[in-house]
Amino acid sequence: MTPHMSAIEVSELVKQFAAESPPALDRVSFRVARGSITGLVGPDGAGKTTLLRLLAGLLHPTAGQLHVGGLNPAQRDPQLHDWIGYMPQKFGLYEDLTVAENLNLYADLRQVLGQERQQRLARLLSFTDLARFTDRYAGKLSGGMKQKLGLACTLLGQPRILLLDEPGVGVDPLSRRELWKMVRELAAQGMTVLWSTAYLDEAELCDRVLLLNQGRLLASGTPAELKAPLQGRCWNLAGFSAPRRPLLRQMLRRPEVMDGVIQGQTLRLVLAPEACCPPPAELDAGANCHYLPAEPRLEDAFITLLGGGPGGDSTLAMLTADRQQTLSREAVISAQQLTKRFGDFVATDNVSFSVRRGEIFGLLGPNGAGKSTTFKMECGLLKATSGQAHVMGYPLDRSPSQARQQLGYMAQKFALYGQLTVAQNLAFFSGIYGLKGEQQQRKIAQMVSAFALTPYLQVLAETLPLGFKQRLALACAVMHEPPVLFLDEPTSGVDPVTRREFWSHINGLADKGVTIMVTTHFMDEAEYCDRIAFIYRGRLLALGTPDELKEQIASRDCPAPTMEQAFIRLVEEADQ
Repeated sequence: MTPHMSAIEVSELVKQFAAESPPALDRVSFRVARGSITGLVGPDGAGKTTLLRLLAGLLHPTAGQLHVGGLNPAQRDPQLHDWIGYMPQKFGLYEDLTVAENLNLYADLRQVLGQERQQRLARLLSFTDLARFTDRYAGKLSGGMKQKLGLACTLLGQPRILLLDEPGVGVDPLSRRELWKMVRELAAQGMTVLWSTAYLDEAELCDRVLLLNQGRLLASGTPAELKAPLQGRCWNLAGFSAPRRPLLRQMLRRPEVMDGVIQGQTLRLVLAPEACCPPPAELDAGANCHYLPAEPRLEDAFITLLGGGPGGDSTLAMLTADRQQTLSREAVISAQQLTKRFGDFVATDNVSFSVRRGEIFGLLGPNGAGKSTTFKMECGLLKATSGQAHVMGYPLDRSPSQARQQLGYMAQKFALYGQLTVAQNLAFFSGIYGLKGEQQQRKIAQMVSAFALTPYLQVLAETLPLGFKQRLALACAVMHEPPVLFLDEPTSGVDPVTRREFWSHINGLADKGVTIMVTTHFMDEAEYCDRIAFIYRGRLLALGTPDELKEQIASRDCPAPTMEQAFIRLVEEADQ
């Protein structure tokens, strides 16, 4: 790539925040072509946000060179300020202002005035489909609409280069598809986009991908180039009669297997180089157990470049008492015609389902569909307008305190105390759950060991890397060994390796008889659930296993739909 073709050029870039710590970026070099979309992926703490902030001129490099549009961001050139649009990871708008007020504020900051302002605002409102919501407060928008508003504010200055830091986090597949369509249109008009993402299916749509790990550029190339070494190494194990979760753990213990996940009623496996599939006869999984070839995905390349997945055994599950031997499979979570109204708005409308002991039950639906409202009523955070919610036989409207003692809850947003250290949070939450003395100290030590928190015990919770924030939140939710666990998007924003680690804990707890209700926007995670309730416009649209939901929308044109295709088709059919 010749220099004049490059919108971004980085050479031997180093960023070090403290002399005694490893560099956040270590001699990183790459170029980004004009008018292209480049995906920036990597594990939590790989240096993605640091790189974007350097390119935006918000940080100064320790060493090396970087140029954006031929200019040096560290020199704070006014021209470069006009050329760059930067959308940070956290929602950076004003939640107590309306959509129109946020747009006008950003227009003031960009000095977009008069008739030009009106023209740009009209065009952006049409482009993002927010024209109907100009009077709605930003804090009341769904996750997808917030990201669209953030993008509209970023585009007000008509930037040539767009830096997006994980714009798809917390956004459902339909909204992500709309967001992607908008960004693809911008690139077609000549805009250069650098898109940091935790969704590898998103990165697969990029022109090129940069993979960072521990501050270093591990690999770069087109998605096809990165997937090529995986040809012949990806397989689906099907037709087995053994339970899925123990079989997955068995496969992940084998040296031939680098990675594996549950995919409906099959297991998706990635083999080590030159390895062969373990003979079905050795698996004790039934006479019909067999392998089917699978196409490599970018996530497979990501995992293998990092040396493989984290394995399937859970130290947390090993520390958890086995409830399967003493308790039956009766329903322990139930919703009976649950309804929640906010004024004239019906957020949840006559939703009914039940969850059996030891089951992983997923709640799916687009942003604003009512699944979070349903979820919060089931764990006692919201009172139902009508209907009944039960946990372990306790009605949440009449016995909320008894029900809450039976459950653990992990919030979608980091809900622990940011100004307390990790050790102080563990002590505080174990005390709330009634743990004292030697029992409390033993349980804290177990959680520290299970989640590898020792290096962070004296670190303020708000300064933790995202993956460790999530580990701490899960540790605090399970300290009292609850029989029921509510997880609201527990892996939102974390990388695939950390997601697999979390699901090894979730799978292990379920096999010990813990009942788990989970919400997620990762469609691969939906495949891990035993059953799924799909909620849209406040109503229960579909209920069944992942494979049953996929079969529901299968057709001659799409005989083997993915979970994401099923999600989008169910919404489209409901709209029609």
